Amino acid sequence: MSVFANGKIANSLIAKVVMSLLPAGLMMCAACSTSPKQKTGDGRMDAEFIPAAGHDNGWVKRGEGPVLGSPELGTCFDVNVIPDGYAKYNMYFSWRPKKAIALSRSEDGINWTDPEIVLEHDEASGWEDDLNRSCTLFLDGVYHMWYTGQARGYSKIGYAVSNDGEHFERVETDPVLVPMYNYEGYSVMNPYVLYDNDRRVFRMWYACGETYEPNMISYAESKDGINWERSPLNPIFVHGYGWEQDRIGGCEVHPLPDGSFIMFYIGYSDINTARIGAAVSPDGIRQWKRLETNPLVEPTEGYFDASACYKPSVFRDEENNRWQLWYNGRNEGVEYIGYAIHEGLEL
Repeated sequence: MSVFANGKIANSLIAKVVMSLLPAGLMMCAACSTSPKQKTGDGRMDAEFIPAAGHDNGWVKRGEGPVLGSPELGTCFDVNVIPDGYAKYNMYFSWRPKKAIALSRSEDGINWTDPEIVLEHDEASGWEDDLNRSCTLFLDGVYHMWYTGQARGYSKIGYAVSNDGEHFERVETDPVLVPMYNYEGYSVMNPYVLYDNDRRVFRMWYACGETYEPNMISYAESKDGINWERSPLNPIFVHGYGWEQDRIGGCEVHPLPDGSFIMFYIGYSDINTARIGAAVSPDGIRQWKRLETNPLVEPTEGYFDASACYKPSVFRDEENNRWQLWYNGRNEGVEYIGYAIHEGLEL
């Protein structure tokens, strides 16, 4: 039976926040951009905030620079922040100088621990000369990670698991998703996966097309996380007009209380200029409707994200009635991680 059956996804990824303390001796990142004005808190008043876009949409970004990244760390990009782990916020990100996926933790979303590599590239594999653009899902006591491997101008998706969220082992030596159709071009990358408890399937949204920057979003489902069935509707989300007229990049998709889904995604006006937008769908596949307040986050002149704002990772903070968003901002050739918030859950 096809896995493309009707059903509603359980909100397993946005699970109860793990409130355990950081392990003893774990220090905050000394190489990250911080300010004497900062203090440990809820990420709300630790620093001054500035408008996240050129129009009033309720989003503001931290005005004192990135929350992760520095000349010492090098480029940090395409983050995935989850509430499952030893800290309130657990950030998996692509660490370009190391060609690896790294993990950093935070109790306030602003002050982060020194990164630790959780999955390294494997040139012997034949498809993982570079390793990046991952997502992690905590399910039934296991951390499941889907990640992007790149070699010879192609991008493919692999799968690894961990019992502690820190030491990952590959489930398969070969990729579990490779470009097969014309719309996928040379690359499938930027996986984002949720689990549907009712239907007992994994749901993956992924970017595809060119390798330097992808072109569109497609969708697939799997019963085991290894064998994936693509939607016959692919691609399910393509570029629009104006600020996203060129292409669409990586995304995160989150369930909403009314059963619909919201996608936060990268939109490109040209291949070097990117902003962050959002769209809502009744089932996460069809009838996407862009928010009228798009773009949500865009480059700020003279700031660390002056050239582009890429790959959002979001947390729907019901306790504090807000959305939190992390993204990688670029100014010329350097990319660091920024932070934005929206007070109120209505977007």
